[in-house]
Amino acid sequence: MPTSSLRILLITPPLTQLNTPYPATAYIKGFLGTRGYAVTQTDLGLELVLKLFSKPGLTRVFDAIAAGAFSLSDNARRMLRLRQSYLSTIEPVVRFLQNKDNTLAPRICHSRFLPEASRFDNIADLETAFGTMGLTDQARHLATLYLEDLGDLIKETVGPQFGFSRYAEKLAMSATTFDALHEALQAPPNLLDQMLQELVDELVARVQPDVAGFTVPFPGNLYGALRLAGRIKQLSPNTHTLMGGGYPNTELRQIREPRFFDYIDYLTLDDGEGPWLRLLEWLSEEKERQAAPKERHAELAEASLPLANQSFSNEAGEMLRQVQHDGLTVQQRVPSQTQPLPFQRTFLRNAAGEVEYINQPFPDIPHPEVGTPDYSDLPLSEYLSVIEVLNPMHRLWSDGRWNKLTVAHGCYWKRCSFCDVTLDYISRYETAPSALLVDRIEQIIAQTGQTGFHFVDEAAPPLALRDLAIELLKRRVNITWWGNIRFEKTFTPDLCRLLAASGCIAVSGGLEVASDRLLALMEKGVTIAQVARVTDGFTQAGIMVHAYLMYGFPTETAQETVDSLEVVRQLFEAGIVQSGYWHRFSMTAHSPVGKNPAKYQVAATGPEPGPFAWNDLWHDDPTGTDHEQFGPGLAKALYNYLHGVALHEPLNFWFDFRVPKSTVPRQLIQKAVQEPAKPDFAKQNQRLFWLGNAPELRQETGKKGPRAVLTFYEQAEDFEVSVPPALGPWLHILLTRLTTDYDTKVLLKEVAQSFPAGHSFERFLESAAWLTLREKGLLVL
Repeated sequence: MPTSSLRILLITPPLTQLNTPYPATAYIKGFLGTRGYAVTQTDLGLELVLKLFSKPGLTRVFDAIAAGAFSLSDNARRMLRLRQSYLSTIEPVVRFLQNKDNTLAPRICHSRFLPEASRFDNIADLETAFGTMGLTDQARHLATLYLEDLGDLIKETVGPQFGFSRYAEKLAMSATTFDALHEALQAPPNLLDQMLQELVDELVARVQPDVAGFTVPFPGNLYGALRLAGRIKQLSPNTHTLMGGGYPNTELRQIREPRFFDYIDYLTLDDGEGPWLRLLEWLSEEKERQAAPKERHAELAEASLPLANQSFSNEAGEMLRQVQHDGLTVQQRVPSQTQPLPFQRTFLRNAAGEVEYINQPFPDIPHPEVGTPDYSDLPLSEYLSVIEVLNPMHRLWSDGRWNKLTVAHGCYWKRCSFCDVTLDYISRYETAPSALLVDRIEQIIAQTGQTGFHFVDEAAPPLALRDLAIELLKRRVNITWWGNIRFEKTFTPDLCRLLAASGCIAVSGGLEVASDRLLALMEKGVTIAQVARVTDGFTQAGIMVHAYLMYGFPTETAQETVDSLEVVRQLFEAGIVQSGYWHRFSMTAHSPVGKNPAKYQVAATGPEPGPFAWNDLWHDDPTGTDHEQFGPGLAKALYNYLHGVALHEPLNFWFDFRVPKSTVPRQLIQKAVQEPAKPDFAKQNQRLFWLGNAPELRQETGKKGPRAVLTFYEQAEDFEVSVPPALGPWLHILLTRLTTDYDTKVLLKEVAQSFPAGHSFERFLESAAWLTLREKGLLVL
């Protein structure tokens, strides 16, 4: 395999998560490693947090506040008075959140160890939330509030863009023009900018990259990425800067803003593997072409014009551009356009100073060939496990380090009318063989030493999850995993049990607006009754269920909003949903609603596309209710429901205005859950799967005559099954085969064909022995 001489640096800018690395750079590094590229990756969000939340870092913050002319709130003034308390506690707290000093938990909980500011004002009943034994979790929550207090102080003073998960988000949200970002980037660096620059200065000096690539998954990552890119161009003008990620994929698909390319040389869309491979191959060839004698380099340097913002060409026909960064003039390459560039889904600024999009017809990299994410050189032990809110699913997102992986590319459903189903990351659906996925899982475990996995699919396909679970059980690979799904009927109770046996602990899925009319309008492909049965199956299997909920969908009435809340109340009352979150509907340019608003009886009112970002759309909903007023009441009700509080209060209790009474039958969810399941005899074409061990067989003669007894030795308990003598050897052979042969699909109809003559297979499927086996782990999939 050829090895490129390019030095590649991949950067996650601030801030994504504190507890685990965002996986984009690990994916690209893993893929490029299979193509012979040497890659260094770094999470500068984590590095900034560790630099900032240290004794030297906080000392700089407090000193800068004291030296500045800030108009301080009472809360900030209180925190400044507690300076010494913060300085003495910050490093022990960070070590505790890194799981390096769990013995600090009792002091945090019981000894007034932490200085407290406004985040502690509305603290929950911690004993109710965590119990008397959950001391470490309680301390983790208090330590998180402590960090958020400090974050509030920084945001109010020396770092107005700071946010743990929404760093400088407002600058990039719905930014149809580049003006606000450009103004912020041209302003003198504040204290946090200076700290970022110090980090990247050290990084560039160490790596000396030819290429610096940035992932920008969210609006809050864009400001930091551009700050860092501008700094790299000051330090190393010959370094090429690349950007990709979720934010460009949704917001920058029509970019025409030339100033953006003062910072980023190449902007790629959708999956990065293909576009980056084409770019890096071209840059490698360019580097070889430019490997010339020193005299030629000196000649080129003398030829450079001293004026900023002017263009000229060198002997190779390559265009150079002088641009300004923080008052310094730096040189930027512009590719020669004498022949078509071999790029894929790539924006650049051409020699004429205009933004150009190049998309040569290269094939996409197939999902099975993207490689295994490579987390090497990320400091996995330095991430912070935090508990921000007392929500069990949010706790999974923020507490603990999870290896991120995808089961499939895109969404197998891709019909939901509110979703960006026209974009590649959703519309192009591809799977990888389960054996390959488990190979990747084993490689990641060997590399990281950690067995927690978050499958980050838009909606993990049920059949692919089934095959993955069987492969994990076949190889006896023990992992803990969770992911996003659709609440579709394919997730039978037996499939839920199989997923739980393979290590699944939680799923999240979209219930959205709990109205069958609106679910049909959304093209969700589910009904309320179906969601109830699926969530019951997961819950019975011991898997936590989180429901994404939506309000404000086009034409939604006040009655439907209240009825939706009643359905949610019943789901929590039945105990089949344990977590949830209400989202306000947002119309986007790449969704079916955004592309055809008239079909959904709404009117798009702007904004008009500008030269920069364009995705979120404003709209009027003349046939719907005033959606905004329902938000606080829905959120308050849900918070109480997930803690088992006030489940029997009337729905109008949660709102400070008149709302209609619910029209939902009080037993809707209960009746749906109690609907009888299809009998096993009707599942002839489905597969048998046994979760237990091979049994031991013996023949006995009792008062009622001879019987065959199968004894099972299982994890928690042993049990026996008694059948007629002729059925004992047959059943023993069947269960032993199911225990040892995972590759052969044994269908129920095939089992029926081998059933001993003289006995009724249909009656056997109704016997106590069969029902016991079904209860203990005999699945029909």
